[in-house]
Amino acid sequence: MIKPGLLIIDDDEEIRTQMKWALAEDYEIHLAGTRGAGIESFKAQRPAVTLLDLGLPPNPNAPIEGLAALSGILELDRAAKVIVISGQGEKENAIHAVGAGAYDFLCKPVDLDSLKLLLRRAFYVADLEREYRELQQAQTAELFEGMLGNSPQMRALFTAIRKVGPSNAPVLLLGESGTGKEMAALAIHRRSGRGTGPFVPVNCNAIPENLIESELFGHEKGSFTGADTQRKGLVESAQGGTLFLDEIGELPAPIQVKLLRFLQDRRFQRVGGRTEIQSDARVVAATNSDLKAAVKSDSFREDLYFRIAVVTVNLPPLRERGDDVGLIAREFLQRYSVQNARTSLSFAPDTLRAINRYTWPGNVRELQNRVQRAVIMAEGKRIRIEDMELGALVESLPPVTLKEAREELEREMVQQALKRNAGKISCAATELGVSRPTFYELMEKLGIANEKTRE
Repeated sequence: MIKPGLLIIDDDEEIRTQMKWALAEDYEIHLAGTRGAGIESFKAQRPAVTLLDLGLPPNPNAPIEGLAALSGILELDRAAKVIVISGQGEKENAIHAVGAGAYDFLCKPVDLDSLKLLLRRAFYVADLEREYRELQQAQTAELFEGMLGNSPQMRALFTAIRKVGPSNAPVLLLGESGTGKEMAALAIHRRSGRGTGPFVPVNCNAIPENLIESELFGHEKGSFTGADTQRKGLVESAQGGTLFLDEIGELPAPIQVKLLRFLQDRRFQRVGGRTEIQSDARVVAATNSDLKAAVKSDSFREDLYFRIAVVTVNLPPLRERGDDVGLIAREFLQRYSVQNARTSLSFAPDTLRAINRYTWPGNVRELQNRVQRAVIMAEGKRIRIEDMELGALVESLPPVTLKEAREELEREMVQQALKRNAGKISCAATELGVSRPTFYELMEKLGIANEKTRE
């Protein structure tokens, strides 16, 4: 078994030897007699816990060197646990050191049992903090290119993006407004060999019809009134990268023809130009309308449809994503509470219930907007239904039952225990004071997935 490292910084060689003899069975001991040697040893070994005598040379009767050593260690690692050792008459210095970031202090002569107990606690806290940091990093890594979701629909979306990303084929993204089509397009871009190239988004519905050809394909000087200089279009600007055409169903018929030719030949002409220009920009298009119906009604070209829809990817509406709604709401709450220095905020149980019951016609964009506004406007530490402006919805909901309130509290406690213990069932069960079988029963009853848990 690999022993945890413990650094002992003390100018008294006899004390260093005694401590090493007493603690070597449980820890890998590293010794230093001066501030400089201690800092160098800490840099090399990075122990989780350090024992530090405040009285170090060249002035062992004053705490100056010891406090400087404490400062130097914490500059290297803010999470380091430094236990200060001081004389009986120097308790004020030890308290000052704790205020400066030391984990705890002991007075000389050191009681070995008290020291061992304090060391066990310090290493335990250091391990908990390390596991929490690793868990936070793992949770961040689970964000797929900025998109959050564990529902089957989102897992299918992530799989589709992984598959289609490395190709150069045109992709058509289908989904309601606010489902994250631009984020999906950006994910496809990043997953491709073009990830270091430009990502050029275009909202086809936001550009006036008389300007869209110039915006997309550029124009030559003097090609129309106001064209005082030559200008590159967005298709040309996306060379080596991805051109994202949002709301492609709104393209005027003449522009559809020109876009079709570009997709076929990879060539185009600027407005007013005669020179053929090449661009290898990959096209990812998106729409919230029914393009097949538009083809039948002759408002969208069938040949263009088949060119842009080589691969079609569907983005699910938020109302069909199950528990993702609460997951995303909490993510937005965390983000905006940090931005607004209101980190103690949480959702009231009936608010979470309303969030999960609402149909979210504006999808993720609407949820983001409502949570951001609620964080700013909420009074107290709980976000109420009124803060989310879901009052009309709650009127149609039955009142919260005692069973539902209890289950919501249990669900929150179980999920938080799993997070704090990096998914370890045994540790989470011990923290909550229940047996492992009971913890499993709670997870099953509350519908908590156990894919990322372990014994």
